[in-house]
Amino acid sequence: MPPRKQPTVANQNHVPGPPATTPEEREQQLTALAYNLVEQRLLDGTATSQETTYFLNQGSLRKQLELEKLRRENSLLAAREEQIGKGDRMEELLERAMRAFKGYAGEEIPPEGEEFYA
Repeated sequence: MPPRKQPTVANQNHVPGPPATTPEEREQQLTALAYNLVEQRLLDGTATSQETTYFLNQGSLRKQLELEKLRRENSLLAAREEQIGKGDRMEELLERAMRAFKGYAGEEIPPEGEEFYA
């Protein structure tokens, strides 16, 4: 087995930017640093087999299809939530229509907001 290449010294003067103000931003910064580190290790030839395999899987067609499926499922959930909201609105409109029809039929209409029974 050939000896591993010696890693190059990363730029110590690299400033990652302003400090994160939220946990999400901090996580993004750390993720970016980890990706940069693994990228450097891949370039140097010192990356582990797990690191190499991870990035091979990330670029695979299967992974891309899984991501597309997740995006579509999210769109479907958003559409369902919107449909539920429309259903609530439709219920209100039907209730108002029933009140109006009762008024046209000569029945006494209870004040708005009170329950009525047929």
